[in-house]
Amino acid sequence: MSQIRNVAVLGSTGSIGRAAIDVLGRMQHSHRVTAISCHSQLQLLEQQIAEVTPTHAIVTQSANAESQRWLSNTNERSPATKRYVGSDAINAIVTGDEVDTVIGAIVGIAGLESAYEAAKAGKRLALANKESLVVAGALIMQSAQESGAEVIPVDSEHSAIFQCLQSCGRKSELKRIILTASGGPLRDWPIDKLEQATVEDALAHPTWQMGRKITVDSATMMNKALEVIEAKWLFGLESEQIHVVIHSQSIIHSMVEYCDASVIAQLSPPDMRLPIQYALTYPQRDQASSPAMDWSVPMRLDWKPVDPERYPCLQLGYEVAAKGGSCGAVLNAANEACVELFLDRKIKLTDIAKICRSVLNHHHFSPSPSLTELLQLDRWSRNEVQNWITGL
Repeated sequence: MSQIRNVAVLGSTGSIGRAAIDVLGRMQHSHRVTAISCHSQLQLLEQQIAEVTPTHAIVTQSANAESQRWLSNTNERSPATKRYVGSDAINAIVTGDEVDTVIGAIVGIAGLESAYEAAKAGKRLALANKESLVVAGALIMQSAQESGAEVIPVDSEHSAIFQCLQSCGRKSELKRIILTASGGPLRDWPIDKLEQATVEDALAHPTWQMGRKITVDSATMMNKALEVIEAKWLFGLESEQIHVVIHSQSIIHSMVEYCDASVIAQLSPPDMRLPIQYALTYPQRDQASSPAMDWSVPMRLDWKPVDPERYPCLQLGYEVAAKGGSCGAVLNAANEACVELFLDRKIKLTDIAKICRSVLNHHHFSPSPSLTELLQLDRWSRNEVQNWITGL
C-alpha cells in the first residue's frame, strides 16, 4: 500500500481493541493509529497512549472525576496527544479528514452512533460491533451506499463469509451461507441442568478469550442470533439463506454454498488478529499477525446441527432477521439488559431467552424506524426487562 492509512480504534481497551493495537503495531509501514478511545479503563488507555502516541485519545465516561483528572493529565512521553472526554469527540474525530479507517470495537449499543457517523462520512468501517447492524442495519448500509463507505466485518464468522465471497461465484449463484458456532462453554451440559448454570460456568469459554457480555451470549447462542441479523444486512440475504452449525474446534469460521453444491470455507486458528488485519488491508493481504495452521499435526474437523431446545435464542435471531424494522433494536437491548442481570446473579441463564421473547412480542413494531426511534426503543426495551423482573 503506497499511502499510510490513518486509523481510529474505538474501544481500544477491549479485547478486540487490544488485538487491533497489536496488529497495527506490526503494520506501521502502511497504517498509523491516529485516535483511540475507551469508556473507563483509563490506566490501560494511558499505556496505549504511551505505546502508539495517537493524535487523539477519548474517554467516553464524562460524568466522572477520574475522567476529568485524566483529561488534565499531559504525559511527558506523549505531549502531542490531544485528550477529550465524551462521545461527541468520537463522532467529530471519525468524521474528520484525519481518519481514513475506523475500527468499531465499542461493545453494545454504545458503538452504534460512531459506526453510523463513520458510514455517513464515507470511511472504511472495520466493524466488530455487531449490535450496530442488528439495531440499525438498514440505516448504516444505506448510508454506506450513499457515501461510498466500505463496511468490512471484523467478526470472525462474517469476515470468513466476506473472504469466501471474494474467492469465486456471483451473488446470483449463492445458495446460502453457513455460520459456525462453538456452542459455548455449556454445549455438553444436559439440557435440564442449564438453569443451574452459574456466572462462572457461563464465562468459561473453551476456545475464545472474550469479554464477559459476548461470552454469556456465546453460552446462550444469542451471539449467533445477532450474527444472523448482521449477516442479513452485510450481505443482502434473506433469513432462509443463513444457516448455523455447531463446530467446536473453531477452525472453520464460516462457509458459503453455491447453487452447484460447491462449498467454500475459510479456515484459520481462532485468533481475532486475522480478521482485524484483513479488514485493514483489504483487498490486499499482509504478512500474518496471528499463528498459521500447523499442517504437521493431525486434526479432525466436525460439525453438528443446532439443537433448538438447547439454544432458543437462535430462533429469535431468525425471526428478527425475517421481520426487520424495529425488532433488532428491541431484541438487542433486551438481551443486553438480561445479560447484566445474569452477571449480577439476579436471573438464571435460561431466563434470558424467555424475557427477550416476552419483550419482543409486546413492542409496537415499526417497519422503517429512524435512528431516534431506534434509540427510544432501546431505552423502552431495557425498561421492560426491569418491569419483567419486578413482576417476578
